Amino acid sequence: MMDILQSCRLCPRQCGVDRSSGKQGYCGADDRLLVARAALHFWEEPCISGTKGSGTVFFSGCPLGCRFCQNYEISARGVGKAISIQRLADIFLELQDRGANNINLVSPTQYVPHIIKALELVKARLSIPVVYNTGGYERVETLKQLEGYVDIWLSDAKYADPVRSKNYSAAQDYPQTAFAAIAEMLRQCGTPTFDENGMLRRGVIVRHLVLPGGMKDSFAVLDRLAEQKKNHDFLLSLMAQYTPYRKDEQYTELNRRISSYEYRRVCEYAQQLGFEGFQQERSSAKEEYTPDFDLTGV
Repeated sequence: MMDILQSCRLCPRQCGVDRSSGKQGYCGADDRLLVARAALHFWEEPCISGTKGSGTVFFSGCPLGCRFCQNYEISARGVGKAISIQRLADIFLELQDRGANNINLVSPTQYVPHIIKALELVKARLSIPVVYNTGGYERVETLKQLEGYVDIWLSDAKYADPVRSKNYSAAQDYPQTAFAAIAEMLRQCGTPTFDENGMLRRGVIVRHLVLPGGMKDSFAVLDRLAEQKKNHDFLLSLMAQYTPYRKDEQYTELNRRISSYEYRRVCEYAQQLGFEGFQQERSSAKEEYTPDFDLTGV
């Protein structure tokens, strides 16, 4: 399985870099397994975090290049510690022992072979669901490798407009790629199921972050998702937490937070389409909701 790193095509970039020799792929990852934080996290959707927290593992690197990334320190700057596959497996068990509702893998795509091996080491002792928390830029072929290992897919649907996805995330093919990936996630996990405490045990949550000046594209994203919902049920999470961390000289529209009007209109449209799920308070657009990537728990 690790042979794929010799000509890496795990993500839609398919850059073909020989990561096994120590070279970095487009995602910033090489042959090392880099983790920046492993801890209980309380700021996911209620059915993920609950009151006990989600056992979240933040991986370094990312296949996307979002100009507004809130995890920039790990996605672009490579902050993280190199660990072994055995250590990753131990982290999963440690989070479970701390009472985590689930194992939450954040930006995991570039480490899928490592993650599968780690899960195989502990699958007999792991009794909580595994969450795959992704920006949505995924190859269907890679997701198929994860069938049987992932219980909950937590995926973004960022854009329907390829111009916006090119400008903001350096991925013009994001729309068709992300919606194909979501279709595969829905095929694998189907209708959401919950335990007696209302915690999600299996299913798909699709997140959409409302961007400033992006109502038209948000409506288009919801239209695309409504088509997918005709065949498979899932939960929708509309996010208001966009925060301009760095001044953007090129796309100046990104230098403000979204307005109450913008978010309300998107939420109203989702309700018209019959979506069920989650909405955020605009007060969630704060930098303190981003955790410190200080190698806690690594």
